[in-house]
Amino acid sequence: MFLGMDDDDSAPQRIHVPKTSEIVADKIRAQVIRGELNEGDALPPEGQLMESLGISRPTLREAFRILEAEGLISVVRGSRTGAKVHKPAVELVSRYAGYVLESQGTTIADLYQARLAIEPTVVRWLATAKGQTPGMATVKRVLANLSDLHSRDLYDEFIDSVALFHQLLVEATGNKTLSFMNRMLLNLARKHQNDFQRRHPRSHEDRMKSTRAGLRSYEKLVSLIEAGKVEEAVAHWRLHLRNAHETWTAGDEGARIVDSLSSLR
Repeated sequence: MFLGMDDDDSAPQRIHVPKTSEIVADKIRAQVIRGELNEGDALPPEGQLMESLGISRPTLREAFRILEAEGLISVVRGSRTGAKVHKPAVELVSRYAGYVLESQGTTIADLYQARLAIEPTVVRWLATAKGQTPGMATVKRVLANLSDLHSRDLYDEFIDSVALFHQLLVEATGNKTLSFMNRMLLNLARKHQNDFQRRHPRSHEDRMKSTRAGLRSYEKLVSLIEAGKVEEAVAHWRLHLRNAHETWTAGDEGARIVDSLSSLR
């Protein structure tokens, strides 16, 4: 058998030899990921990097283009201070994941079903711990802010903070994987909600009634979690999510494809 051929396919498999620019990008990327380079750090000037790495200017700039596309550095053209380092951003990856979901024809109903699978489990964990996790203090601060926004009749700000409440509820578990997945789902859901409200405007009375009911539900959830009433907390939050999802997926809304391209405003 020739090198690069396998048992199932007689066609030779091409071996990818990394370009020098890719190797340089790999080296800098690894330093960012491992924390050797931090947010806001400046890379050495081009001349210094070229000399220390033994590479040409075109090779270095190609490596910079790779890292810029990944959001790991930003380069001000004509600047002599070097490129600025950025830590990997959840928003950037979340945005691309949204593109994938939209390209696959993922529906709004599918999106909300995924949230329904995540959040009741999160509530179970938090209630089992009786809310004794570091992140719950932040959840309670957002809840207090929601109460203030409701009292001042700031509907749009209230809705934005609702999304934050859901986000921080999951983050209160300390589970980074679920938190990442949840932020992506919330971002897509928020876009749908904004679009839904533009197409279906509500009266001031209905909006106030909705925020009042939502606020009471969030307050009850936190009380059940802190009391360690696990099954009651889970049942309450599952019902809350189902009611909310019925609102946002009413009629043919659930069959709409998620929108990853439009801005929130």
